[in-house]
Amino acid sequence: MIQDATSSPYDLIVVGSGATGGWVAKRAADAGLRVALVEAGRRSDDTDYREHVAASALPYRGRTDRPLTRLQPQQSQSYACDEWNSHFFVNDLQEPYVTGNEPFPWVGRTRLVGGRTNVWGRQSYRFSDLDFKAASHDGVGVNWPIGYADLAPYYEIVERYVGISGQAEGFPVLPDGVYLPPMPMTCAERALRDRVKTRFNRLVTIGRTANLTTALNGRASCHYCGPCERGCVTHSYFNATFTTVADAVKTGRCTLVADAMVHQVMMDPERHRATGIRYIDRNTRQLHELQARAVVVCAQMFESMRILFNSATRQDPNGLGNSSGLLGKFLMVHFTDAGATAEFPEFTDTATLGGPRRPTGIFVPRFRNLPGEARQSYLRGFGYQGGSSVSFSMDATGYGDSYKRAVKTSVTRINLQGFGEHLPDQRNFVALDPQVVDAWGIPALRINIGFRDNEKAMLQDMANAAAEMLEASGGTNIKTRVNPRWASHEVGCARMGEDPKTSVLTPFQRLHDVGNVFVMDGSGFASGGYANPTLTMMALAVRSTDHLLEVMRRGEL
Repeated sequence: MIQDATSSPYDLIVVGSGATGGWVAKRAADAGLRVALVEAGRRSDDTDYREHVAASALPYRGRTDRPLTRLQPQQSQSYACDEWNSHFFVNDLQEPYVTGNEPFPWVGRTRLVGGRTNVWGRQSYRFSDLDFKAASHDGVGVNWPIGYADLAPYYEIVERYVGISGQAEGFPVLPDGVYLPPMPMTCAERALRDRVKTRFNRLVTIGRTANLTTALNGRASCHYCGPCERGCVTHSYFNATFTTVADAVKTGRCTLVADAMVHQVMMDPERHRATGIRYIDRNTRQLHELQARAVVVCAQMFESMRILFNSATRQDPNGLGNSSGLLGKFLMVHFTDAGATAEFPEFTDTATLGGPRRPTGIFVPRFRNLPGEARQSYLRGFGYQGGSSVSFSMDATGYGDSYKRAVKTSVTRINLQGFGEHLPDQRNFVALDPQVVDAWGIPALRINIGFRDNEKAMLQDMANAAAEMLEASGGTNIKTRVNPRWASHEVGCARMGEDPKTSVLTPFQRLHDVGNVFVMDGSGFASGGYANPTLTMMALAVRSTDHLLEVMRRGEL
């Protein structure tokens, strides 16, 4: 075991360079700390981005259903993984995981500086107190130890730096933030917005997205080229690689250590304090150690759990920070694909393969089980994402010129796809598998998760309510669907709280058991909310990093 040659002990080690790790590194380096930012993926630059590459220039012409499945059978299940960007993602054969009785697609596993921010969907919503205090409304799970007022200032810090385009609506369960000008809705979407408001008093708004509509901090505004998951040479969407990580490194106080498979937090048994981390170099397979006053784990929730479990010692036999026995438990993941699609023949447009690609859709915030309203047959709620599209009539029939004309007849459709809140349940958990290891000999994770009765009932309502809104708005040929699958929004497994007996992390995402180890990704969520979690994860990371800095100033670390 050797200390990295470029470093004496650091003030802070940050594991993971994605949405939260980048923020921690930037915030700490700006404050004067010496930071090691340790990332399992390789370094990257704009040459990795292929959003402007035509399918005809690719060996398989973008037909990724076949060539990727051999080495990436899990990653290729994601819409975000294709022939353009498959080199962003893990080789599933080298980095396996195991599931319980039901399959779970652990997708979005990137191995690139910036982590999932290279490929994320960029939908950015604030949680409300209905999310933070959900247990008070229905008695399931526990409340967060913080509320909206605690996090609001940090949401604003993140939004001003990241650049979120959107529309303020004054809607209680969708708190407004600081926005760049919104991207325009189509005529069909505006009609849906007006009609849903009139008929149901529900909100349809443009998706709040981390894509610039005006230049910000040297980054150009979006030019609607898409798809964003293939990269962005104009840096118009938020990616930690060219924002927080770049800013941290520019200070001269942040050392980026790439290709580093962190597998263990090192502990001093006499003080029961962390002394640093151990990692294996992906390329040389050599074992390295880095030392620091404090360690912040931001590896993505599943990877963070893997590190904490693999850090078990004689003092912490069941994993680091697991005196409560709750480490790995209460896994929560948003679930989808249930909703409906309808045709809107009153809106005519011409289909094209070369038009602009708006990088966001529409959003319908939660309208079920709100305070003061009738309870459904299930708990919590869901939101819709979707939008309108104009496509060719690919189901046309006929021959010759008549068939060509029929295909060119454009069809305007609106799709609504639900994303539901997953209830906290101890039956949904992660642990180390006793037999499976990855290519570097690190024990792999076992993921146990399933669709319970609450999720099944909500999925059916997602389809029914979507069809009802589309029909009331003038839609025809309505098609509903209930095809349950998990979204890549994994949170929980180290929930925060005031009591060490019933939680793993403090309200500042610090391990109750080990005072100089923090976990600042989505692991600390006490409930999952109905909206995308990344904005909340970043705001929590900024809040917790400011707390860490204050603790260090007081000499407590």
